[in-house]
Amino acid sequence: FPLFLQVTCNCFTISNGEMQDVGVGLYPSMSLLNHSCDPNCVIVFEGYQLLLHSVREIQLGEELTISYVESLMPTRERQKQLVRQYCFECDCLLCQNQEKDAEKLAGEEHAWKEVKDAVNEVRYPKSKEEWKHVLARCQNLLRCYKGHLPDTNIYQLKMLDCAMDACINLESWEEALYYGNRTLEPYRLYYPGFHPLRAVQLMRVGKLQYSQSMFPQALETLKQAYDIMKVTHGTDHSLMKVLMEIKEECEAMMKIQ
Repeated sequence: FPLFLQVTCNCFTISNGEMQDVGVGLYPSMSLLNHSCDPNCVIVFEGYQLLLHSVREIQLGEELTISYVESLMPTRERQKQLVRQYCFECDCLLCQNQEKDAEKLAGEEHAWKEVKDAVNEVRYPKSKEEWKHVLARCQNLLRCYKGHLPDTNIYQLKMLDCAMDACINLESWEEALYYGNRTLEPYRLYYPGFHPLRAVQLMRVGKLQYSQSMFPQALETLKQAYDIMKVTHGTDHSLMKVLMEIKEECEAMMKIQ
């Protein structure tokens, strides 16, 4: 049991280029990094290789920190997960001030609780039929609670992300872009500065704008993604190379028009 607990505490969730979970790995040297809900470093993966990047200037003697949990969660949820999984409570400034908790749970409580349950029930669909079912559920809830939940509510935001994923898998590019656009402001609010999740979301929306021949808008969105990704991923990362290719294609299309 103690060995299992050590492995559980020190494992990292391996994610692909678009920050989707694909496995779990043990990286002993990185396990020495301590947690902060407002960390000065982020972790990204290149295949199974774990890369650590600083996201702001680090003072001489300052400790390097990463976040062990998803920062989108409200303070109480973050604390519960840290105690359950890592056996400590966080006392960083974000937790002390319960920063942005009001925005994260804005709207009518009965509405976001139903949306939260629906999001938690979604398992990664394996067929188009399953994706259609997921999209119909998302559409129904988003329609039902229009005006009752702002897009900044974290469960509404997850629902928009889910609807966007479903549309992409069903090749409904225009509708995917509609949902993607609605996520950008909440992402900017909750992932300020340099955060890999915001960079990836901007890139996804930029690709959708490109698919709709919205080249000036796509280029602006892709530039925003580039500015963040060069810090969070580094210029040599494979995802950065894909981003550069789309950006160059977009610039070429604008010259033709």
